[in-house]
Amino acid sequence: MDLQIDFFHRKDNDMHILKSCESSEDDGKKMKRREKNRVAAQRSRKKQTQKADLLHKEFECLEQENSLLKKEVQALREEQRSLTEALEAHEPLCPFLHCAMKLVSSPRSEVMASCLPR
Repeated sequence: MDLQIDFFHRKDNDMHILKSCESSEDDGKKMKRREKNRVAAQRSRKKQTQKADLLHKEFECLEQENSLLKKEVQALREEQRSLTEALEAHEPLCPFLHCAMKLVSSPRSEVMASCLPR
């Protein structure tokens, strides 16, 4: 009977050692998996930050371009206003326009086009 108890005791002890080895192997695998996951998460965060930085730079460039285009539009509107005023000031003094108006009863744009030198 003692032999049988001793056998079971050894068997239990061997199982405990085996479980202990398996447990440390599992812990090693878990640690490796956690480390890989940590590194992957760091890479992902870094990539996300780089993408955000790139988008921010692109945004700033587009804002700058938009500002320049708005200034150009404003300058062109001023030029248009100035040219329109100059044309309106010139119309009463233009001999070609008065002459053509008397001869032709066509729309103003056609008369003005016919007065311009070719």
